Order: sequence, then structure tokens, then C-alpha cells
Amino acid sequence: MSNSDGTGAPGNFIGPDVPFPGAESSVSSVGEESSFSPSDKVESNFRQGLRVFARNKLALISVYVLGLLVIACFIVPIFWRTNQTSLLQQIGVPQNQPPSLHHLLGTDVNGFDELGRILYGGKYSLTLGFLAGLITIVVGTLYGMISGFFGGIVDTIMMRLLDAMLSIPNLFLIIALVAVFGKSTPFLIIVIGMTGWFLTARLIRSDALVIKNLEYSQASLAMGASKLHVIRRHVFVNSMGNIVTVGTFSVADAIQLLSALGFLGLGIQLPATDWGTMLNEGTQELWNGYWWEVFPVSILFIVVIVCINFIGDAMRDIFEVRLRDR
Repeated sequence: MSNSDGTGAPGNFIGPDVPFPGAESSVSSVGEESSFSPSDKVESNFRQGLRVFARNKLALISVYVLGLLVIACFIVPIFWRTNQTSLLQQIGVPQNQPPSLHHLLGTDVNGFDELGRILYGGKYSLTLGFLAGLITIVVGTLYGMISGFFGGIVDTIMMRLLDAMLSIPNLFLIIALVAVFGKSTPFLIIVIGMTGWFLTARLIRSDALVIKNLEYSQASLAMGASKLHVIRRHVFVNSMGNIVTVGTFSVADAIQLLSALGFLGLGIQLPATDWGTMLNEGTQELWNGYWWEVFPVSILFIVVIVCINFIGDAMRDIFEVRLRDR
């Protein structure tokens, strides 16, 4: 059957110089696909994580508030200097003075400027809370991964030890250790960090129990990979969501524990201070009507804990695959 132009070519024939319909788009798409690199995928996942985080308005507000607070505690005292370290310099300074232009939040029972004291104590509370939370997540992650991955008698012994430590109330254990060994700043960081990882270890252990039996982990072992390699490349990477989330909450827990110790009189020693110690001193003067020694630091403490918890919730959502764009 001839074509209508009389050339005798079949109607569905396309000459060699004429590309097949869609061939150009196919070639370009193949080229684009071949130029795709793993870094593009990582960047895409990173951008999707930021997009998921940005959907949580409370978390965004919490980041701004926490960032301003960190700047205020660590940078503002450099430019706005107040005496917070020498009791001798406070001789003659009015004590328990109400808020004024000279002292925006008044003075405390020792004559220290209350606003400067809050910023000075916040530096200690945030630093110690972050360092203790870091110790918590590192120790808990290592303990949980080893226990869950190796299993057997190793898991049994490690879990029974963990159960024994969980049977002791955390705050009581910290109080006993501080009472025996003292309350220096480095020791407070260590004791809070080393007594807060128990629940973290249980959570990471449950991840390790599941991940070690998945196909890619078994395939790595079958191909000759060491157990350490599987823990590092598979168990750790696929537990990152829980590690980051629990680590965020661990910082909040560490700040709370430090403040609880300070409120009980076992916190940082004078002339240094933390928010818990300030609450302890302020509540003793609250009955005299000196509200400015309690309410500002209390509100600030609650705001910090709530902000960290909101950020932790958003970090958990980032690693939730169902919230990712397809």
C-alpha cells in the first residue's frame, strides 16, 4: 500500500534522518538519569527534611526563641557587664531591690543584678545540659547497639544490669552520688550524663534487634563484612532518627535534673549559679513579696524545656518516611 505522496513508502515508515517520536526526550531523560549522583539524593533528602521541619510552626518558633536565648546568655554579658562572681563587690549594694531602670529585674538576696544572674546561670544550665545530654546519647547508643546486635548471653547480661539500674530512681541515685563525691561542675556533668542513658539504651536496642535481621544486614554478613561494619554502616545509620530525637529530649532532661539538684541545694556552688539554684534562693524570699527573684527565671526555664521538646518532636518528624514528599 503506497503513501499518499506517491513515494511508495509505507505509511508508518520514518526516514533515517527523522528521529523516532519521543526519542529525543528519551535520550535526554536517560542522560539526566545517568548524571544523577548520590550527593543529589542526599541533598534532596536534606531539603525534604527541612521542608518537613518547616511545616512545624511551633518548632520554628522554638528554634528562634532558643537561638535568641543562647545569644543572650553567651554574648550579651560580654557587652553588658555586671558583677556575678564576687560577693565582696556586693557590699553596700541594695539587696532584694525591686525592678528599676538601673536593675531591670531587680536584685537578689545577695545584691546581684537579677537579669545578669539569669544570663550567667543560663550559660551554666545550657552548657551542662548539652554536655550531659551528649554523654547520655553516646553511652546509651553504644550500650543498646551492642546488646541488641550481639544478642544471646551478651544481651541477657546487659539487659539484667540495665534493669537493676532502672530499679533505682534516677534523682535519688544522683543525689546519693553527689552527696558522696561532691558537687563540682565536671562531676555534675558526668553523673547526670552517666545516669540518664538507661531508657535510651532500651530504645536503641529495640532498633538493633530489628535491623540486624533485615535483608541488607544479613547480606553484608554473608559477603564477609564484620559485625562492627554492619553496626556502623547499617544499624547506626538506620537508627539515626531515634538517636537524634532521643538526644534532643536528653538535653531537656539533663537541664531539668541539673535544676532539680540546684533547687535541692546540690547544684553549682557559689559564686557560680544555675537556674535551679536561683529558684532555690528565690523561693525562700517569695513569702516576703520578692516575686522578681522567682517568676522571671521560672518562666525562662519552662520556655527552654518546652522549646527543646517542640524541636525534638520536629526532629522525629524529619526521619518519618511517611511525611516525606514522594
